[in-house]
Amino acid sequence: MKRETNPNFLNGVPELLVLRLLKGGEMYGYELVQAIRDATAETIVLGEGVVYPVLHMLEREGALRSRRQSVSGRSRIYYSLTLNGERRLQEVSGAWQRITDAIGGVLGGPQHA
Repeated sequence: MKRETNPNFLNGVPELLVLRLLKGGEMYGYELVQAIRDATAETIVLGEGVVYPVLHMLEREGALRSRRQSVSGRSRIYYSLTLNGERRLQEVSGAWQRITDAIGGVLGGPQHA
């Protein structure tokens, strides 16, 4: 059976993961790609082609700020949460918690007395 790398039900997950990981401190794009793999025990594997557009969208919306830094002769862009990003993380986290609770209720089966 072929495993999809980004199944449709993962819509919104990249944004949630990026925001949550950046809550812990600033990171650059590829570092986030690796952090997502590590944090999810490779259950969710998002490539740079998914993560970078999310970073750019969140920065345009004011949820992230960026700064460029030279590291070992290479230029990296580090991203961090803004106050708007903290609020966005709370909104997205709340929505996902409601969804996972609802799905958990269905998967757990009926709880009749």
